[in-house]
Amino acid sequence: MILSSNPDIHIFIEDLEIAHAILHRDEVITKQYLYQRCYPLFKRYYDGYYTDCESCIEFINDIYVLIMTPSRKTGRCRLMSYRGESTLTQWLKVVCKFYCYSRFEVKCKKLDTETLSSFNLEISKMGDRKLHQEPSIDGDFSIFHHDDVEVVLRLMPNKRYSQLIRLRYVEQKTDKETAEALGMNMDNYYNKHKRAKEMFEKTLRKEEYNG
Repeated sequence: MILSSNPDIHIFIEDLEIAHAILHRDEVITKQYLYQRCYPLFKRYYDGYYTDCESCIEFINDIYVLIMTPSRKTGRCRLMSYRGESTLTQWLKVVCKFYCYSRFEVKCKKLDTETLSSFNLEISKMGDRKLHQEPSIDGDFSIFHHDDVEVVLRLMPNKRYSQLIRLRYVEQKTDKETAEALGMNMDNYYNKHKRAKEMFEKTLRKEEYNG
């Protein structure tokens, strides 16, 4: 790990090299990293989130396709957006979360009122396989792993907005306490609060979907 030109950002060189090898379809490194080293990570998401996959290997295959498929707009795949500013495993965790959220969202959109009850019965039969809807930042912020949050906060372009999110949701200060810490009146705070939430969510998606 070395420092970039920005002293506040650490670059994970080894992870960049692994990503580069995967991008160039190095079968040995791809198998060792994704299917062996990261298997426990993928298994945790496969067991705990809705994936619509029959096995963990199928889930890993889907993630591989997701990060390697070029965008129609840019011609660049998602893995090309990885810049080494977080570990590759942290980046993959974000990818996994939003893959699961999107699969669950698609499933829900296909359900009408008559089939919803039968789907709930299907959920109850899944045992420990929990289904998670995409969290809102207004909801249970603890669903995000602390390391994931710090990665996203560090990548937010407006540092004042990232500080607002950290104070309000990570440190769990009240709106009034957060406004006072930032030297804002409440009208200004609520305006900045809305923009900060939008930037956080946009940055969170960009870490996975850019490219």
